[in-house]
Amino acid sequence: MRIGSYQLRNRILLAPMAGITDRPFRKRCAGYGAGLTFSEMMSTNPQVWHTEKSKLRLAHHRDVGINAVQIAGSDPDEMAQAARVNVEYGAQIIDINMGCPAKKVNRKLAGSALLQYPDLVGEILTKVVNAVNVPVTLKIRTGWDRQNRNCVEIAKIAEQAGIQALTVHGRTRECLFEGEAEYDNIKAVKAQVSIPVIANGDITSAEKARYVLDYTQADAVMIGRGALGRPWLFQTIAGLIETGSVIAEPDLDEKCGQILSHIEELHQFYGEEKGYRIARKHVAWYLQGIQPNSVFRQTFNTLTSPQEQLVALEEFFNLIRNGNNNVRTTT
Repeated sequence: MRIGSYQLRNRILLAPMAGITDRPFRKRCAGYGAGLTFSEMMSTNPQVWHTEKSKLRLAHHRDVGINAVQIAGSDPDEMAQAARVNVEYGAQIIDINMGCPAKKVNRKLAGSALLQYPDLVGEILTKVVNAVNVPVTLKIRTGWDRQNRNCVEIAKIAEQAGIQALTVHGRTRECLFEGEAEYDNIKAVKAQVSIPVIANGDITSAEKARYVLDYTQADAVMIGRGALGRPWLFQTIAGLIETGSVIAEPDLDEKCGQILSHIEELHQFYGEEKGYRIARKHVAWYLQGIQPNSVFRQTFNTLTSPQEQLVALEEFFNLIRNGNNNVRTTT
């Protein structure tokens, strides 16, 4: 699959997720075969572009691959300027967020709220595309609510504006993340436009990814929540989709090693004061796939230093390897 001049390694992409797709997480997903990973959502408010938080979101590493940065906002000129600034900082692909259902984003007429205003969508897309010399992509939902599924209309506007690839999440804004994603409208979008279409929503296994690609005829799939605590999911999906082979998940030793490495990198990336707090949610996600009923999560969340976290995790993993399910740790 290509996006503009960029040839992707495969058709399995990591979704941009606020508070999650930082450099350490993107690095792991890319290492396990994600064909493209997207940064967290960047605001178009120029007052926050140079803050420490924004700098962390823009941080990139060669191991992550192509540097794709997502921006969100509602003012066409501000969006164009934000795109230019991010390209100056090293963005190789600009992705525009018109899919986020969060109230704090929608109140500013950003994210999926824009789907209510096709004319404004067209103005934003055209100005951003014309502002930069890198590919611009777009992520949307199927519509604002169940009565107004207008993703085909928005897709045609996007194609006309010069968008290089379109991701469609199979829910409306009204649906939030409830119920099951539907793929009929993604299929309809793919049938109506010639630009690459990426299917998104509830893709949590290799078999589901293959079904969605076959059903929608989309060019790629995008994995979001299914990758939380499972960066190796990309490897299993890529195996089935790209080569037809079934690749088993890593064994316990490899998973434990990856988790420890990830948590240590979070400490280094965010610093001691913030790093141990960020680590807590990732450990919770990892535990869901290793020992979901363990009381260790509650114990881990009481630890207040990076070193305590790493020691506790090593002890926990050693106990699991030894077959001890009555896992405890000391502080």
